[in-house]
Amino acid sequence: MTTRRRLLAALPALSLAACGTPRTGGRADGPVQDLTVATFNIWHDQGDWPGRLPLIEATLRATEADVIGLQEVLQDGDTLPNQARTLADRLGMQMVFSSVDAGDQPRRYGNALLTRLPILDYDWVKLEPLDDYRTAQRIRCRRADGTVIDIANTHFHHTAEGGAIRARQIAHLLDWLPDDGTPLILMGDLNAPLDNPEMAPLRARFSEALQTLYPDQADRTTLNTALGHRSVQIDHILYEAAAFTPVEAAIIGDQPVGEVWPSDHFAKMARFRTV
Repeated sequence: MTTRRRLLAALPALSLAACGTPRTGGRADGPVQDLTVATFNIWHDQGDWPGRLPLIEATLRATEADVIGLQEVLQDGDTLPNQARTLADRLGMQMVFSSVDAGDQPRRYGNALLTRLPILDYDWVKLEPLDDYRTAQRIRCRRADGTVIDIANTHFHHTAEGGAIRARQIAHLLDWLPDDGTPLILMGDLNAPLDNPEMAPLRARFSEALQTLYPDQADRTTLNTALGHRSVQIDHILYEAAAFTPVEAAIIGDQPVGEVWPSDHFAKMARFRTV
């Protein structure tokens, strides 16, 4: 993992041509049996967005992810096309976007899921409390081996003292997610470490990929302290242990290129085998 992590961290400094081309259904030596996912809070249009965009693209491209969850995605009329659509087009992926902002508004802010897998179903929900403007989204996908999986992406309330708000969001999310036995991965910016009290319902159902494989990294920050944030791991990739076995996990996108950072968060990736 350490070698892979160094490689992924260094890739934004390379030319995009050196990052290879996106997968479109499997490696040349046969269907891909593993499932790779990534999550990244892309910090909407803050900082040097034109300079950050290729760094985010390179970071995500290097993971060869089948599904990517993005948070803090913005579109703003003609001045800023939907950031997730821009990344999806560059990576050769499908994209679904969720926002509490009406579809006919020029400025919309929300979350997005990108995938290479066929999408069988898509849904999203505005999370309680409704005045906090948070959403969750879910895609049901079919993998190359025919198995069907659910991937959910969300972004919880952000204040450190907002545990009660996150508790309501977690309860609403878990009630909303399908309960039909389809294997589920949940990822996103949960805005709290997993040992917070309000996260107990998530801990009861899910394990976290990085913390399972590398317990010594359980407290490693996913907030960018170089941009003034506290050191805390709040971005997570959660999985149902009865359905998935993590075989690789890493924090990535954690290095600047020159003076430009990809985001004020670091990304996470995880690779799974189905049980």
